[in-house]
Amino acid sequence: MLSLLQKHLRLIISWGVVFALLSLLVSVFFPPYYSATTQVLIISRDRSGVDPYTQAKSAERIGENLAQIMQTTDFLNKVMTSGAASFDKTRWQNLSDRDLRKQWQRDVEGAMAYGSSLLNIKVYSRTKDDAKAFAIAVTETVSSRGWEYVGGDVAIKVVNDPLISRFPARPNYIINALVGFVLGLLLSSWWVVVYRKNLFGKI
Repeated sequence: MLSLLQKHLRLIISWGVVFALLSLLVSVFFPPYYSATTQVLIISRDRSGVDPYTQAKSAERIGENLAQIMQTTDFLNKVMTSGAASFDKTRWQNLSDRDLRKQWQRDVEGAMAYGSSLLNIKVYSRTKDDAKAFAIAVTETVSSRGWEYVGGDVAIKVVNDPLISRFPARPNYIINALVGFVLGLLLSSWWVVVYRKNLFGKI
């Protein structure tokens, strides 16, 4: 089988390139989205008899909870009423509850940076300016109203302003091209092994 693949290596690679180009072509039809990334520091307030390690772990747990809370419609409603920055809200209008939740979960992400008590917040929007404004609104909501979800024994401080991606973050053309290339390699290799082997076996 290996010799058969080596014999048709040029054909296999050619189909990999074709699938990569097709993946890029399909990606062009999807609207581009820029990302904006911010960070907030979660500080678990001092408690008598609690060591710093336990406080750090508590902050990480709080950050995990907030990352999940950011995906909810209650948090969405708080962001929509935030006056921290003006951003385009039309993409969440006239949607069913299910589609609204799916769209929001695609547009807002939260992830805890373990060992640092930092919560990374990433949002997506069609333009750089709107991504920045959207990130400010989301981050301000987390810092000013996050205590409503985790209790009053925590302080949340914005430590990094929005960092905007230079190029569209979605769709990821490089990843899509690589996936297409690998898919092309696999399909063409399968075709060579199954059909070419049978054809040569009959000759």
